[in-house]
Amino acid sequence: MSTHVASEVRRHKAARPSLSVGIALNEREILAAQKLRYRIFAEELGARLPSKVAGVDQDIYDPYCEHLVVRNDDTGEVIGTYRILSPEKARAIGSYYSESEFDLVRLQHLRPRMVEIGRSCVHAEHRTGATITLLWSGLARYMMQHGYDYLIGCASISMADGGHAAASIYRSLVDHLSPVELRVFPRCPLPLEALRSDLPVDPPPLIKGYLRAGAYICGEPAWDPDFNTADLPILMPMSKISDRYSKHFIEKQRG
Repeated sequence: MSTHVASEVRRHKAARPSLSVGIALNEREILAAQKLRYRIFAEELGARLPSKVAGVDQDIYDPYCEHLVVRNDDTGEVIGTYRILSPEKARAIGSYYSESEFDLVRLQHLRPRMVEIGRSCVHAEHRTGATITLLWSGLARYMMQHGYDYLIGCASISMADGGHAAASIYRSLVDHLSPVELRVFPRCPLPLEALRSDLPVDPPPLIKGYLRAGAYICGEPAWDPDFNTADLPILMPMSKISDRYSKHFIEKQRG
């Protein structure tokens, strides 16, 4: 290796930020997570957000949620986040966010042990495996600390092409459908029969990650007009997490 190349490698490694993950500790960190969400969902992806504060993604669920954040410890910047709604807080507000998109009646018996995650996003300059690993490790720690057994959420697919890619992705993932007793039903279904379902499209990385870990798809996608996405209902039984992911995330938290 030449001296120049070696010095460039050292410089690159030295420039790699120090990252940490945890529940937001104060209102400043929560606000930083909400501003990050706005930048990505509204400014980058074009979502119509109902926030009353300019540049901030806030809705009625936020005060009831905990906010998992990845921090750049070198700068203090929040560069990744998940929003977490515990079953106790879902009961306090009266519903899960997912219930605005899906009828969850068949999951009624899971509610006391079911945590909802959503509003997942990562700063454009930090969309790396390391950041995602931290977020998922943080989720694993949260689930273990509180003794919850199920994660639920919506995984989004862009509707930029009118929904054909989303329909094709859903059709390609039927092997991952949940047992019928765990199915949910979209309130505003994507019109699958009116869309092409034969396009050679890969699922977004986040959906791939969920499925590799052992998650179920619990039914047909819903159309979210505010985000212009097709949302797949995802259910992750912690007992079903694959050995590979269990060793990577769960056992790391026990160590």
